[in-house]
Amino acid sequence: MRSRLRRLRAPVIEDALWQHLCSHTPWFAGLDDLRRWHLRRLSERFLQEKTITPVAGLSLEQQDVAHLAALCCLPLIDLGATAWRGWSQVIVYPDAFRVQRSHVDAAGVMHEWEDELAGESWEAGPLILSWADVQADLAEPDAGFCVVAHEMAHKIDALDGELDGTPPLPARWLRMWARDFQQEYEQLCKAVDAGQDTSIDSYAAEAPEEFFAVVSEYHFSAPKRLRQAMPEVAAHLRRFYGPPPEF
Repeated sequence: MRSRLRRLRAPVIEDALWQHLCSHTPWFAGLDDLRRWHLRRLSERFLQEKTITPVAGLSLEQQDVAHLAALCCLPLIDLGATAWRGWSQVIVYPDAFRVQRSHVDAAGVMHEWEDELAGESWEAGPLILSWADVQADLAEPDAGFCVVAHEMAHKIDALDGELDGTPPLPARWLRMWARDFQQEYEQLCKAVDAGQDTSIDSYAAEAPEEFFAVVSEYHFSAPKRLRQAMPEVAAHLRRFYGPPPEF
């Protein structure tokens, strides 16, 4: 008796739904036709391989789930599906969510506190998002904020086993990336420490990995501002992610 392997077919994002998503998302509409086609196909595969789970009473419609899949795939158009390996779920809260933190200082004293987050990314766990913050970013697409791109940048960063602001890169490019990113990161930290206004969100000065995630947000949501503020960093991100949306 012969057995046959059944090939799984990716869910299809229907034409009408895709056109609706693009018309309501400048980040999608601002891509050229080929990149938008790749985004659609990658999003369909994402829907096949990942689970998007609303929690805490949130209900998501079919178009919401497709929208989230496409937002997650926006930074992956050039990187492809291999860049989402190692995790399987997107958890979506209705609003900002709270997490408990703890830290033992140099004196051995335990400090505990509560953070309120718009998103979180675990190296080998789920991607967690606030639906309200996703919607707020979509309402102001050129403001420099995109929580989905931020958390996906952390996932990409962690692909080499270290969350350090440097994704997997060829050796020669890695050296140039590390030099240029470190220089801009240090300048930003000095400006923040001095109480100066900064050209990008000061949260980028929290750590090298946050710097990478924040400038990734700007690549998609305020690319012109990033090019003016940090041309070398913008050039690296353009090479890494591909051309940003233009709108």
